[in-house]
Amino acid sequence: MTSTPWPNHGGDAAALLKRFGLPTDHPFEDVSANLNPLGPPPWLSGWLAERISGLSRYPEPSYHAARQAIAEHEGVAPEQVLLTNGGAEAIFLAAAHHAGQYALIVTPTFGEYARACAAHRLTAAEHALVSPAFNVNSDALQASAAKADVVFLCRPNNPTGTLIPAAEIERLLSCMPTTATLVVDEAFIDLAIDAEPLTPLLARYPQLMLLRSMTKFYTLPGLRLGYVLASAEHIAALARHQPPWSVNHLAAELVAPLLADVVFAQRTRQWLASEQPRMGQALAAMGLEVVPSHSCFFLVRPGAELCQRGISSVLLLERLLYTGMLARHTYSFSGLNGGWLRLAVRDSSANDRLLKVLHDCVC
Repeated sequence: MTSTPWPNHGGDAAALLKRFGLPTDHPFEDVSANLNPLGPPPWLSGWLAERISGLSRYPEPSYHAARQAIAEHEGVAPEQVLLTNGGAEAIFLAAAHHAGQYALIVTPTFGEYARACAAHRLTAAEHALVSPAFNVNSDALQASAAKADVVFLCRPNNPTGTLIPAAEIERLLSCMPTTATLVVDEAFIDLAIDAEPLTPLLARYPQLMLLRSMTKFYTLPGLRLGYVLASAEHIAALARHQPPWSVNHLAAELVAPLLADVVFAQRTRQWLASEQPRMGQALAAMGLEVVPSHSCFFLVRPGAELCQRGISSVLLLERLLYTGMLARHTYSFSGLNGGWLRLAVRDSSANDRLLKVLHDCVC
């Protein structure tokens, strides 16, 4: 293993292959990126080909049609919607809105919250969820959030897959001053199991800001498409920090047909309801410690018996990679220090291949 830095995100195969001294053409299947294995929708390539000429024009600057489609889908007013260049831009816009102030980040979680806070000179503190369950202690979180101008939390959380109940979110909001902001990143909410929606809380709590991604559910990470749901005042404030034409023409035009594709959405929900619990049970039966997940990925580490045999998470990561499976390391997640792995749920045949490789790696 070389001294090449650990990559910051899933899907970065080149850096991981280099770190373990493997050639760039080493064959592998990617279980490091949490994307819907059924996507993109089958009609998308033809749709893009028919509209490629639109790239010769600037996007409509207000993105009215896209915002209207999202508003109808979410049950909010168009003035409560901001279209963004993926979920990452939304995170940086939220940080820019509180530039120079005090932030609280619920960890372990997605590293872009800390990067956005650093970029906009926020003083950031962490509220650490305790392993192995990574559940939220509401009283402790409220105490940590009392002095924060902005709180970042992820629901379902990446990388744990845990989900804070809507009642706990409302309890936190009820204790926050109206001058503070609770930023809830719901990038995986469309790929969540048993998740109550938070959108009804927007009408009662102006402090709430919901971040959404359309790239996970529709398998379009290269297109960059997301949005923010918040009060009209918050949306106007975020828009002042957003560069013009931030979202490209094709992405903006794609919003309405994606949201209208109920067949794809139903197929996805059926897949998730079938494969997610099956994988959770199979991983646990293999001797792995599995964090109870509400989404399309699992955080795992070798259980006590495997540890006694000298199998660590890093060793398991290396064995998986050498045998053709790219898992997600956790060195870039605060507090995990590489002690866990994140595995994406894929279609049934790919999941079966992963389980077989895992079995060979731990036996």
